[in-house]
Amino acid sequence: MTSILSLDQRAAVHAALGDPVRLRLVDELAVSDRSPVELRRVVDLESNLLAHHLDVLESVGLIERSRSSGDGRRRYVHLVRDRLGAMTIGRPVPQGPVLFVCTANSARSQLAAALWRELTGAPADSAGTHPAERVHPAALAAAKRAGLDLSSAEPRQLGTSEPIPALVITVCDRAHEEAADDPGWLHWSVPDPVPVGTAEAFDATVRELRGRIESVLGTERAAS
Repeated sequence: MTSILSLDQRAAVHAALGDPVRLRLVDELAVSDRSPVELRRVVDLESNLLAHHLDVLESVGLIERSRSSGDGRRRYVHLVRDRLGAMTIGRPVPQGPVLFVCTANSARSQLAAALWRELTGAPADSAGTHPAERVHPAALAAAKRAGLDLSSAEPRQLGTSEPIPALVITVCDRAHEEAADDPGWLHWSVPDPVPVGTAEAFDATVRELRGRIESVLGTERAAS
């Protein structure tokens, strides 16, 4: 649920977004979590200037930073969507089929593809950089609770020669750091529910993925 901001808080958010560089950063973070190195490429800034703009966004609660679950030396910057309330943010993403990628292709990417198909009616596939032997049983159970069908899903290897759609989204840090050579790929830094193993963890993953997809779809509808 979106929290209600005071007048001063709303003014601070608008002031932070009044700078073109910071607005561009927020547009990018609306569709993809990024490391500071990746954000430097997006806005073409020196690290000290980027750090200043990120500090301003963090001071008004628009971003959070977390340690990568892949390379612990890396940090990812996340947009705090609730802080923006009903404002439409984010750049348009490519239309057409989507490919979701994670490491094992046993949970997050399978759930994301199923949610995309349910919410859009459009084709969605998934793959892994190191696929598991089967879809995780807890992911199957979470899908069933969410009204999604993964009964025929099987993990598969991300191919180097297969046709890659215009829209590719990595949903785990390790896969992003291993495979996302194309700067056009998007990244959602979604925690892996498998190590936790509880139904609550898998349900939380479904909720986060659903929110991410709905956010992107909302941007697309506003742009159309």
